[in-house]
Amino acid sequence: MIKSNKLVKSIFATSVALSATIATSSFAAPIVVPDAPQIAAKGFVLMDYHSGKVLAEKEMNTQLSPASLTKMMTSYVIGQELERGNINLNDDVVISENAWAKNFPDSSKMFVEVGTTVKVEELNRGIIVQSGNDACVAMAEHIAGSEDAFVDLMNAWASSIGMKDTHFANVHGLDNPNLYSTPYDMALLGQALIRDVPDEYRIYSQKKFTYNGITQYNRNGLLWDKSMNVDGIKTGHTSNAGYSLVSSATEGKMRLVAVVMGTKNANARKTESKKLLSYGFRFFETVAPHTAGETFVEEKIWMGSKDTVALGVDEDTFVTLPRGQAKNLKASFVLEKELEAPISKGDVVGKLFYQVDGEDVAEYPLLALEDVDQGSLFSRLWDYLVLLFKGLF
Repeated sequence: MIKSNKLVKSIFATSVALSATIATSSFAAPIVVPDAPQIAAKGFVLMDYHSGKVLAEKEMNTQLSPASLTKMMTSYVIGQELERGNINLNDDVVISENAWAKNFPDSSKMFVEVGTTVKVEELNRGIIVQSGNDACVAMAEHIAGSEDAFVDLMNAWASSIGMKDTHFANVHGLDNPNLYSTPYDMALLGQALIRDVPDEYRIYSQKKFTYNGITQYNRNGLLWDKSMNVDGIKTGHTSNAGYSLVSSATEGKMRLVAVVMGTKNANARKTESKKLLSYGFRFFETVAPHTAGETFVEEKIWMGSKDTVALGVDEDTFVTLPRGQAKNLKASFVLEKELEAPISKGDVVGKLFYQVDGEDVAEYPLLALEDVDQGSLFSRLWDYLVLLFKGLF
């Protein structure tokens, strides 16, 4: 990889721009970030939604029983099927004997009855708000024909979003030796729900749902906490798994995802989750230095129909930092090699780095933002001679 001679100017200009936009004082007190609070859980993780940065964790890659957190993936698959138009909220679902509420004694259910017809929209809310095991089986059969086939979809989607330490064995989360996940994987799933199926995620803020005359309340107690803007996600509990909660909250433009798995009771999962979210919002901030399609630098291109090519990113960039550090954020880039035409829009040509005090804190692929065709025979010959003289050929 090589650094361009223009790099120094680019770093300086970007640094000044970031500082002018974000900094509040050049004489701020030293920035101190305390250790994360003690969390009474088998495992936990706190992650920034936009940047994916882990802000606090314990045993985040340890495989644990997810219990009803499993339903997040059931819901994610449903959301994807709705997005693709494979199913519709108004579809009728006939409840089979496999999905009958009586098959799930002493567990959460929507109370659907065998042989009845229920709308997809109602079953979906029954899964998300009421945590209905019966509704999960009914939707699995409607989408994939059987629970086992639907579980295959769940595992395929888990792999696609990077859940490397997770395996699903059923659609509802009742204990099974082949059902396991990790706090980090559950944070990835929460992030994917919010990002990929926003219409599905909006249901997670619903506090109660009534079906067949029975009103049940969302077990995510943080939805009622007026001191935080929590808008999801999901609780889970079995005697083996303990009490777990994946939650997400926003403060301004910042969004966090917190996961606690294996706390001792329902109140503890709420309390411990709030401690994590409060810690994240108090001591960290997330900034967005560059937007998708924004030109970061115009760089020299050889053999082309023009002399320079615009380089940038194809996604918004996000960097999570200790609160108050944003004024020190700088950007730089490294090219894989000298740029030569032809080049196509979207070609990866290097990396964009964000740094604080000389240390890399985030990186993104650097791409060509435009097509550049080969130049004329004469211009290419001239560039060849220049490169030959410079010793680059």
